[in-house]
Amino acid sequence: MRWFPLARKEFRGIVWYKGTWLFTALLVYFGYQPSYRGYRGIGPDITIAYIQNFATLLLPLGVLLLSYRSIIKERRSGSLKIPLGLPLTRTDVLLGKIAGRTAGLGASVLVACLALGSYGLVRYGLFSPLRFVAVVLVTLLYVVMLVSIATAISAVTRRAITATTAVFAGVFLPLFAFWDPIIRMVNNTFLGSASGPQGFDPGGPYFLLLRLAPGNAYTVLTNWILGVGNTVRGYEGVLRMTESPAMYVNLTMVETALQDPPIYLHEAGGLLILLGWAAVPLGLAWVRFTRGDVL
Repeated sequence: MRWFPLARKEFRGIVWYKGTWLFTALLVYFGYQPSYRGYRGIGPDITIAYIQNFATLLLPLGVLLLSYRSIIKERRSGSLKIPLGLPLTRTDVLLGKIAGRTAGLGASVLVACLALGSYGLVRYGLFSPLRFVAVVLVTLLYVVMLVSIATAISAVTRRAITATTAVFAGVFLPLFAFWDPIIRMVNNTFLGSASGPQGFDPGGPYFLLLRLAPGNAYTVLTNWILGVGNTVRGYEGVLRMTESPAMYVNLTMVETALQDPPIYLHEAGGLLILLGWAAVPLGLAWVRFTRGDVL
C-alpha cells in the first residue's frame, strides 16, 4: 500500500491537533444526557444510546469541519506538490488522505464512546456488550462516510470559501439540520393527502425519503440495534412519542403507520444508504481529482 506513509502522516496531524481532542470532549459532554424516560424504556442500554445523542448534529458538523480542508489547504499552500512528486498516483494521495483522517477522527470518536461506556457501566450497571460494539461500529462507518464527503468537497474545489459554502449550505444544513421539514413539505405537495394532525398522511415513499439523509439512516440503524423501533427519530423521541396518542406515533413509526411495510423500509437498508453516501461522493471526487488539474 503505497499510500500508507501519507495516511500515517495525516493520522499524526489530526491526532496531534488540539481541536480534535476538544471535539472529543464535546462529544462526551453532549452525549451524556441522562433521562428517566430513557432508563425506563431501555434500562442500562441507555449508556449505548448516549452515542446516538452526540451523533445527531455534533458528530457530522465536527467531522466535516475537521476534514473539508484536507486537500484544498495543501493545494492553496503549494505543499500538495510534495506527495504528487513522490512515486504515488493521485488515487494513492486521495486514499491516503481519507484513510489517515478517518483513522484519526475514528480514534477521537472511539475514545468518546469508551468514556461514555465506562461512566455508564459504573452508574447504570452492565449493558449489552454486543449492542455497544454494534453501535460503535456503525458510528465509525458514519465517520468514514463523513470524511469521504468532506474530502470529496476538498478535492473538487479550489477556493476555501467555496469549500466552506459547500460544506454548510450544500451538505450540513440540507442533509442534517433541515432534511425532515424539507421532506414533509415534499410529502404535502406531491405524495400525501391533507389529513392527520400535522397536515399529511405518511406512506412508504415518505418514510423512504426521510431515511435517505445520512443522519437519519444512522438513527434508523442505531434504533434497530437498541430495539426501540423503525423510525428516524432518536431513542428519546421514540420513547416520548409512545407515551402520546397513537396517531402521533403513526407519523414517525413505520411499524404503526403501515400495516405491511415494504422491504425497502427495513432498518438494514440504512447500512446501504451510509455506504452509498460514502461511495458516490468519493467516486465523483476520484474522477475529478485524477483527471483534472489538481494544482
